[in-house]
Amino acid sequence: MLLVIDVGNTNYTLGVYKGDKLIKCWRMATAHNRTADETGLFIHSLFDASDVKASCIDGVIISSVVPDIMYSLTQGIRRYFGIEPMIVSAGMKTGIVVKRDNPQAVGADRIVDLVAANEIYGGPAIVIDYGTANTFDVINEKSEFLTGLITPGISICAEALYERTASLPKIEIKKTQCVIVKNTVGSIRAGLVVGHTGQTVYIIKRLKEELGMPDMKVIATGGLARVIDPEKKIFDVLDPFLTLKGLKILYYKNR
Repeated sequence: MLLVIDVGNTNYTLGVYKGDKLIKCWRMATAHNRTADETGLFIHSLFDASDVKASCIDGVIISSVVPDIMYSLTQGIRRYFGIEPMIVSAGMKTGIVVKRDNPQAVGADRIVDLVAANEIYGGPAIVIDYGTANTFDVINEKSEFLTGLITPGISICAEALYERTASLPKIEIKKTQCVIVKNTVGSIRAGLVVGHTGQTVYIIKRLKEELGMPDMKVIATGGLARVIDPEKKIFDVLDPFLTLKGLKILYYKNR
């Protein structure tokens, strides 16, 4: 079985694949002060509390956008699973041609998403990942990564309002379709969600127009994607496990 780990700025997502089937998935907070022992023991304990045995894991692949936790994570995997993890990095076989000024500077998470979108759904496509930051990346029918945009995520914007104002409260991000609101929490929630929905629609429109690809598929993933498109009118595909699928594909391409 294969353990795939996607390390984001806010959370880790861990998945276990048995063949092509995702049989277990966990999320944990990205903590910068855990030791290798704490990290390895915690991940091992997830298996101990489940019906999947850690001893059945024979491969591990990690994608990370947080360099300073990688030592404790990789050492923890080595110590408590006895496996040398594969790290998503420049030079791997991806099947993607990166048409960028500095291909090595592209975040590992974006490449992983593009690999999955390319292999599973095919191009041309806009691949949108809603996380701490939102990314809008375009791949064409030749498996070329053409362009990409990065915007602040909804949670970052909500935190900024709370931290940089004297009176606005911290809120929970929830889907909303109404802009007629009568309280402060509703005002913030509607402003953030409707604002980011409008941003999404406009960016998709501009990408399709400027690239001359009006029929591009729109593939979305990330924890807040459902908040943006609750009525399923914006995205052609909503795949919450796109990144984990991409990690599995990359592992077998580079094993």
